Amino acid sequence: MTAIAIVGAGFSGTLLAFHLLRRTPHSTQIHLIERNSRFGHGAAYSTGNPSHLLNVPAGRMSAFHDRPTHFIDWLRDQEPPPIDQPQPSESTFVPRRIFGAYIRNLLKQELRRPENADRLHLLHGDVLELNDQGDRQVVTLDRGRTVTADMTILAIGNFPPEAPPGVEHDFLDGNCYRADPWAPETLSNLSSTAPVLLIGTGLTTVDLVISLLDQGHTGPIHALSRRGLLPRQHDMAAGTPPPVPRALPTHLVTLTHYLRQRARSAKVTGCSWQPIVDELRPFTVDVWTAFSPEERQRFLRHLRPWWDVHRHRIAPAVAARIEDARASGQFQIHAGRLHSLSGCFEGVTAAFRRRFTGEEASLTVQRVVNCSGPGCDYDRIPHPLVRNLLDTGLVRPDPLRLGLDVTGNCALKDTSGAISRRLFAIGPVTKGAFWEMTAVPDIRRQCEFLAAHIATLIKPASPDK
Repeated sequence: MTAIAIVGAGFSGTLLAFHLLRRTPHSTQIHLIERNSRFGHGAAYSTGNPSHLLNVPAGRMSAFHDRPTHFIDWLRDQEPPPIDQPQPSESTFVPRRIFGAYIRNLLKQELRRPENADRLHLLHGDVLELNDQGDRQVVTLDRGRTVTADMTILAIGNFPPEAPPGVEHDFLDGNCYRADPWAPETLSNLSSTAPVLLIGTGLTTVDLVISLLDQGHTGPIHALSRRGLLPRQHDMAAGTPPPVPRALPTHLVTLTHYLRQRARSAKVTGCSWQPIVDELRPFTVDVWTAFSPEERQRFLRHLRPWWDVHRHRIAPAVAARIEDARASGQFQIHAGRLHSLSGCFEGVTAAFRRRFTGEEASLTVQRVVNCSGPGCDYDRIPHPLVRNLLDTGLVRPDPLRLGLDVTGNCALKDTSGAISRRLFAIGPVTKGAFWEMTAVPDIRRQCEFLAAHIATLIKPASPDK
């Protein structure tokens, strides 16, 4: 009998469990471990706000590659309908909490299957350590509990943003600063007229602006990032771009020129740029792995913000509310480098240097929320499991400090670069190797691939055993 422990039962961990159940021998046991109260959701799909919509239309959100309409079919079969649209289409943008309910429903179906009664085990708890003991691994949880496994997969998702550089620890520990934009108390006890500063201008900032508007906030909302770029919106009438050339460039400069030329050609034919970016999706991992280390560094330094806002877009309805808030002057975006945060009870002073003029400027607000994106440098992540894995040398950060160092088969590398045969990772922690590992379609492909790979590593039990 083979035992597999999956650490993290958000979307990626739960989806991996589904595919492992389908591909591994019936003697395989799967332990799905989650520190949060609900399995299958994760931070992104746990939001209770119906205005937080998926950033990908429903037609791309199936949990199964070979059943592309599975999510839409599930939506249509629910009674009462989970959304106001009784017949959702491929282009429908669904509240994220509904997708979380979809994954949780799939998990319940798996648990009801008689053949899974002794195969799938759910365990609530925070994993603190992972230790090798001969040919087995011991996963240690809080309250002294342990799980023994032959293989362990890290599906630990995202960690809260890193603290802004140069800001005093006393301020970070104070009542006016919120380090985790998804924590329940982030927007609590806040006057509806209080000025707010959101550090960052990406997808998380968009969510926080929507949350503030939904709770009747009328005060100024400021967002500050180095470039001041907001995510673009999906264009559901984008048109059909010109035919794709046979070869796809794999050097950073030539690829950049290629995408710009494709966008210009598309515009001439009445098509928008969105399909041009989407064309690259099936090949993003191939292109990323073809880049030299220097090209990857150059991309992260100069082009990543532009790629992010064009690649990770928002639903048209969300974009319309953001634009309305900007047009009214309530939501203001600032491009610049944050220098300091000081004060609290009389107001927080945020000092920054404007990007285009070099002018020193400041804002006075009542609350600061860090929306700068998940912490990726594992040397700086304080979680006990991360510290244990690094201290024991079982893993190492990837060279780009985007996550942990993994192979093309998702196997983790130890501190010497040796490839583990029993420790794997999926999801955002693998961004250094694969880059695009945040959206559902990308993680779905990765889970299916890893489940098939692990199945080849497990020998079926002998008939006489």
